[in-house]
Amino acid sequence: MQTSPFLGELIGTMVLLLLGNGVVANVVLKQTKGNSSGWIVITTGWAFAVTMGVFVAKAFGSVDAHLNPAVTIAFAVATNNFSNIMSYIPAQMIGGFLGATLVWIVYRPHWAATPDPFDKLACFSTGPAIRSKGDNFISEMMATLVLIVGLAGISSKNLGELAIGVGPYLVGILIWSIGLSLGGTTGYAMSPARDLSPRIAHALLPIPGKGASDWGYAWVPVLGPLVGAVIGGLLIRWYAL
Repeated sequence: MQTSPFLGELIGTMVLLLLGNGVVANVVLKQTKGNSSGWIVITTGWAFAVTMGVFVAKAFGSVDAHLNPAVTIAFAVATNNFSNIMSYIPAQMIGGFLGATLVWIVYRPHWAATPDPFDKLACFSTGPAIRSKGDNFISEMMATLVLIVGLAGISSKNLGELAIGVGPYLVGILIWSIGLSLGGTTGYAMSPARDLSPRIAHALLPIPGKGASDWGYAWVPVLGPLVGAVIGGLLIRWYAL
């Protein structure tokens, strides 16, 4: 099969969500080997998930390996080149849905063993530690802004060959740092493909005792990251390019 940027973004995002939401399921769902192992395990698993997602995306044809609509929009704003939006973002959203569905398959016996519907939803999408949508919006915006600025630093020409050789690992460290430092408020979605697509999967899949998909909160991890992405893109455009 011929590789392409669309395929790379789709498969890379699928792997990202499979491993990222997979570690959440391992920690949160009952009777798993990793049950109750905590936030350090989740943030570490997500960091590794992003690193692997980047490698896979590049292998399947996406040189950029954005894996995130917010990243795609940020760098479109930064470069004033919006040509990738119509191909990258649909691929990322489809990949997010497929990755979440694979998590459901892998952990299939554990959904019925987990009584709390909020724990089940947490394996698909994010939710706030303290529900205050204005503050939650700011948290998502700030985390995404740090993501975009950090990615700009990693891809800076000043790093030269270093960034080319170890870029995916540096991105993983960036995600790890954001999760540990800024993720405790909302779960650091930073991406509609990470939150909205899996939330749709949660709504559609036959998960026993799953409860509601919390659509009243769903706009926060979509709009917050997009606003942070635009701000980050403008900062890069004005100061870094």
